[in-house]
Amino acid sequence: MGALGQRGNYTTAPPSSPSLPFHTVERLPHTALNRLFAAVYTCAILALLYRHAQTLLHSTTLVSFFITFSLLVSDLVLAFMWATSQAFRMNPVRREQFPENLKRKVKEQDFPKLDVFICTADPYKEPPMGVVNTALSLMAYDYPTDKISVYVSDDGGSALTLFAFMEASKFASYWLPFCRENNIMDRSPSVYFASTGPSWSSEAQNIKEMYENMKVRVENVVNRGEVSETYITNDQEREAFNKWTSAFTPRDHPTVIQVLLDSSKDRDITGHFLPNLIYVSRQKIKTSPHHFKAGALNVLLRVSAVLTNAPIILTQDCDMYSNDPQTLLKVLCYVFDPAIEPNLGFVQFPQKFIGINKDDTYGCEYKHLAVINPMGIDGLRGPYYCGTGTFFRRRALFGDPSTCIKAEILELNPNNTVNKPIKSPDVLALAHHVASCSYENHTEWGFKIGFRYGTLVEDFFTGFRLQCDGWRSVFCNPERAAFLGNAPINLADVLNQCKRWGVGLLEVGFSEYSPITIGTRSIGLMVMGLCYSHYSFWPLYAIPVTIYSFLPQLALLNGVSVFPKISEPWFFLYLFLFLGAYGQELTEYVLDGTSFRRWWNAQRMWMIRKSSSFSFGTVEYLLKSIGLSAPGFNVTSKVVDDEQSKRYDQGIFEFGVPSPLFVPLTMAAIVNLFSLIWVSISVFNGNFEEGLFLQILLAGCIVLNYLPIYEAIALRSDNGKMPTKITIIATFLAGALYTATFHCFQVMKY
Repeated sequence: MGALGQRGNYTTAPPSSPSLPFHTVERLPHTALNRLFAAVYTCAILALLYRHAQTLLHSTTLVSFFITFSLLVSDLVLAFMWATSQAFRMNPVRREQFPENLKRKVKEQDFPKLDVFICTADPYKEPPMGVVNTALSLMAYDYPTDKISVYVSDDGGSALTLFAFMEASKFASYWLPFCRENNIMDRSPSVYFASTGPSWSSEAQNIKEMYENMKVRVENVVNRGEVSETYITNDQEREAFNKWTSAFTPRDHPTVIQVLLDSSKDRDITGHFLPNLIYVSRQKIKTSPHHFKAGALNVLLRVSAVLTNAPIILTQDCDMYSNDPQTLLKVLCYVFDPAIEPNLGFVQFPQKFIGINKDDTYGCEYKHLAVINPMGIDGLRGPYYCGTGTFFRRRALFGDPSTCIKAEILELNPNNTVNKPIKSPDVLALAHHVASCSYENHTEWGFKIGFRYGTLVEDFFTGFRLQCDGWRSVFCNPERAAFLGNAPINLADVLNQCKRWGVGLLEVGFSEYSPITIGTRSIGLMVMGLCYSHYSFWPLYAIPVTIYSFLPQLALLNGVSVFPKISEPWFFLYLFLFLGAYGQELTEYVLDGTSFRRWWNAQRMWMIRKSSSFSFGTVEYLLKSIGLSAPGFNVTSKVVDDEQSKRYDQGIFEFGVPSPLFVPLTMAAIVNLFSLIWVSISVFNGNFEEGLFLQILLAGCIVLNYLPIYEAIALRSDNGKMPTKITIIATFLAGALYTATFHCFQVMKY
């Protein structure tokens, strides 16, 4: 069997070179403890559900029945989510790659070509210079430059973005040889020039001046909002910009394909061929459906097939630059392994970020989502597709491994060899044709071919469908991060991003391709039925988090006990379940080298996201399901405000905008604080009841987590404080909720 199908500690290498493995893989040492803990914790969960059932059957009042039933529903959801998460812990593995061995055994002329897909949509939310730096870092891979083609999809159809890449194509002829000859590791120009000091050589200083001049030109054009005649240097550029007429809008425009660099003709200053660089803006018509990022990727998939048809494809977010020039060679360590290659669909690298403050205030490392869980599922059948940092085999996007390739014309067949020049009129004409918005009509694109439609999380859905088709994946997490990007630095962006994920994940979970049904039948219970179900139903965490954020505290304000007394044996079961869940997660963070404070912020954000983003996402999904709402794709802004950045560096939460997402957080903060104050007064007066201890503990934990909210409401005067409007609305709703529950409790007591 191949490496992905084996168990235990093992290595894998091409049969012809057992002494020079291309990669190794080993099981993590704490696997046995994970399995033992899972067995013990499962028994504890069953005992808890048994207690709920017994209490429910012996309820004598409506209050008791209502509370027990609510807690039973919450704990059933938590039990389901915990059970599905255990699949990630059954066989986690760690991999290592040896590109130096690959270079010894495989000749450079045998390396496959690479097509890079970079998507951007708005030059004001995603500044073109950031996208340019990403593209230049990928063009500068330690790889034959004539085998690299970079495609930039501009879904906003902006002349500003095209101008930025025209400038980048000129700068690349200096930047690429400079990186190659000086063995530069940071191949994003902005990162390199920000990290080096006064010891620059004269050559580096000259390159820096070129970069700064390019940056000034691009930013001037963006600030003006147009490419004026002053910045157009030749007739070819003028002809390109003539496409932007008064009728050209971001949502209604023809296809634009501009070949900026041709690897068969264009050379750098040292005489080496430059990579292909192609700007693509797919056709849009107001009345046609736009399938968000997946639609743009499918257009790039077809256009690239016509122009270059590389067998390896990298999909990359516009703000995630290459941090390791040997990343592609590490991918080839798997591509050239005959034990893995036949069913290898994609190689996934984790999302990692620069600029995260010391304690990761907003938990944007997503340690479980990005690293820990992918290592777990990698030991089963391979990680999910994360949308960026993913190297696909083109063949995987055209049908399952054992059937005929699904391509309606020869030029789109992944095995087709492109022999015509990239600027050939008939080649460009066909590229324009396959980029039209009507091309996919009555075809299988987006449903059985290419990147899949039907959800806002098209990346997750695409990876899931590919694995259902029989493809496998590999998680590659080298010590030096392959890619780095910028994380959001304000809470509203973080929560809006998670809300979009929540809607999309539920679309997958309740679709005809649900992991519980199609996934379980296609690959098996452990991988699909559990791992993919965990994330497909991730937003359902909103149910228990919301109930536990309000119900026990409202009961506390009414003097009603909902948990066992300290003197009862069941008390220790609750304590074990609480400490066990938090303790396991803390242990995983510590083993991964994360500080306690980062773990604390991550679990705080877990609570905030579930009670806010996922609550709104679940409601929005339900409204959409009955035809009352249609969620859209909103681009997260990559623009950084100086004041926000300063507060973020200090670890201060950024509220600022009056987002509805802040309302449930503020309500929960108010209810928990007042319940804690009320019970503290009662204890001070000598009225402590041991049956309320766990409710007091729960309220105290939530108050501790929500300290930044209290600070934002009462102690801050900066622009990032909680908007007064949100505080007033939340206070009114919290008061109304307490009044309603007070009357309900009074009525249901009898």
